[in-house]
Amino acid sequence: MALERERLLLIGAGMAANRLLGELADRCPDRYDVTVLGAEPHRPYNRILLSPLLGGEKHVDDLVLTESDALSDARFHLGDAVVQLDRDQRVAVTESGARFSYDRLVLCTGSNPIRPNLPGSDLAGVHTFRDRADTDALIDATTTARHAVVIGGGLLGLEAACGLARRGIKVAVVHLMNWIMERQLDPAAGALLRASLETRGVDVITGGDTEAILGDERATGLRLKDGRELPADLVVFAIGVRPNVTLAKSAGLTVGRGIIVDDGLTTSDPAILAIGECVEHRGAVYGLVAPLWEQAAVTAAVLAGDDDSRYGGSWVSTSLKVTGVELFSAGDIQAAPDVEEIVFEDREAGIYRKLVVRNGRLAGAVLLGDARDGAWYLDLIRSAANIESFRNDLIFGRDFIAMAEAAE
Repeated sequence: MALERERLLLIGAGMAANRLLGELADRCPDRYDVTVLGAEPHRPYNRILLSPLLGGEKHVDDLVLTESDALSDARFHLGDAVVQLDRDQRVAVTESGARFSYDRLVLCTGSNPIRPNLPGSDLAGVHTFRDRADTDALIDATTTARHAVVIGGGLLGLEAACGLARRGIKVAVVHLMNWIMERQLDPAAGALLRASLETRGVDVITGGDTEAILGDERATGLRLKDGRELPADLVVFAIGVRPNVTLAKSAGLTVGRGIIVDDGLTTSDPAILAIGECVEHRGAVYGLVAPLWEQAAVTAAVLAGDDDSRYGGSWVSTSLKVTGVELFSAGDIQAAPDVEEIVFEDREAGIYRKLVVRNGRLAGAVLLGDARDGAWYLDLIRSAANIESFRNDLIFGRDFIAMAEAAE
């Protein structure tokens, strides 16, 4: 007689849940009776491709993810957000009143876009850029809009701005800091990236602090605190995200910036795990895909019975998904007394490289204009390999070093 399978419930039907389903199919395909609950009406899709979808470079069919199909009998209940989690009864209740019981639960609730409470932020024509519904709304808006302002010059804001510009709209980016992508780039790289974006029809305003969105019923413009006003019948907030911890917090789980998990990705309730952008691990919250993949592998191993599987945190890298712009950033790229900076710059070619070395090891890298060696530099950072033997050639990349070694 076959043993009854444990009930495994995944709350969230995004990329984290999709990856976890694929990992479970590899490790323990017959152990769990799996149900996935999603607030969006869609099966898991590739959120990374929303920017090229906005720019018309990808079709919605290109966003389809198939890893979840590997666990063929997983059931999906979509378009119905979970609003209550009863940990005593081990039941999740959705907005429609549907109830789902579980033996083990994984929270994959992701994050929410930050929408500041500025005057005019509730006007028609004001959007965020986070999911398919946002992207569809922006694409629809481009049929009538003529001037767009994107508030936020980070990764997502720049991708949104370039996508809108490809739709033929005049776009300006307003960024609070003194250079764009200040967390991933230094001022020199930021200036080169700004020049590259401006050739693609995106104006960049740095040091711009938004005071209000103008208009009566619809947005007509944006006013900065220094008094400048910009025309805008389309405004996009892209100033960051916050882990979605509402459900976890209401259920009494331990929450900080994200849902607190240990090295086994387990929350303060042993029956509940959590992965992805909703998670806080050792004080860190990750908003990129690579840590999600690593967390999904550990979570699947734990669910398969491997109590020794542990997640130790992630090294992350950043790349900009804008056609014709190669950008890579990883590790610690900020100047400090204990680091050495190796810089190569060719302004005419639009190429900039900066490597940060600490104690004979690569600590960080910024590549703009030619990012082919990004993965190799990231491996050096992760492994903390000693680079002294090829330090003088490091800035020229992997192929150059290989040729030099072969010549010797």
